[in-house]
Amino acid sequence: MTENAFARRDDDNGTNNDESGGRGVGRVAERRAGAGAGGGAAEGTAAGTVLVTSGTGKTGRRVVERLTALGVPVRSGSRRGEVPFDWQDASGWAAALRGVRAAYVAYYPDLAVPGAAEAMAAFGRTAAACGVRGVVLLSGRGEPQAAVAEEALRGAAGTMEVTVVRSAFFAQNFSEGPLLDGVLGGEVVFPAGTSAEPFLDLDDLADVVVAALTGEGHAGAVYELTGPRSLTFAEAAGELGRATGRPVRYVPVTGPAYASMLEEFGVFGPEAEFLAGLFATLLDGHNTATTDDVKRVLGREPKAFSVFVREAAGDGAWHG
Repeated sequence: MTENAFARRDDDNGTNNDESGGRGVGRVAERRAGAGAGGGAAEGTAAGTVLVTSGTGKTGRRVVERLTALGVPVRSGSRRGEVPFDWQDASGWAAALRGVRAAYVAYYPDLAVPGAAEAMAAFGRTAAACGVRGVVLLSGRGEPQAAVAEEALRGAAGTMEVTVVRSAFFAQNFSEGPLLDGVLGGEVVFPAGTSAEPFLDLDDLADVVVAALTGEGHAGAVYELTGPRSLTFAEAAGELGRATGRPVRYVPVTGPAYASMLEEFGVFGPEAEFLAGLFATLLDGHNTATTDDVKRVLGREPKAFSVFVREAAGDGAWHG
């Protein structure tokens, strides 16, 4: 998926255990469980505080780390953090946004869910009223309902600049997200069929987000971020097996079967059906092509999936 419900969801639960957000399975996974940095502000970096919503999520914490390393003042928003920010409670948004120059917006649970467009419109109005000059929105690649939410934010933004980053399926879903348990158990069960996906490393995504937040020339842009090569889930499982030193196989299931499986793990029926339907939409082959947007923004190639699994294995991601 792009960073959708499974891969991209920057789900922020107020702890440091990451998000599911971006194309991630988010709450489902939790129930199953299942550019550079340098010292000092970079030359040309825009001055002013940046709010990072879902700041403890998989993408959010990486963005916070990079901005901090560049010397950019950061507010890391989360439901139970020092800067309270809850997508389900709009009453606290203005306090988090007041005095902020720009914001990284990672909506939980996913931009495709019912109500996301309304939330984006409300956030856009609040941010504009607070004097925020620009936002970078994490969205889903090839996800029609996410595009509706994007447009709702733009429509409410007024003169505020909006940059959209549409992500492919997070590679880190296999190492710190909803598919981790499957890798550890030797079977990745998912309704992806034989479709190929250009898995994106979250370090590349975070670098692009930070470049858009701190650099010039990104206002109004829509970036579609992918890895350099598309792999089927079976091929990805093979890479994971080689990196972990033990067999990992992909087990394809139908959407209805996957929804039933999620319900067995305690996911509410309508939510399970929604997720299964979303995956079917995203993994029908229309997201297989790669793009050069990572290189356009960062001036370098995105990280290959084989490099990601080798590095993650070296860091002990699958020692469990």
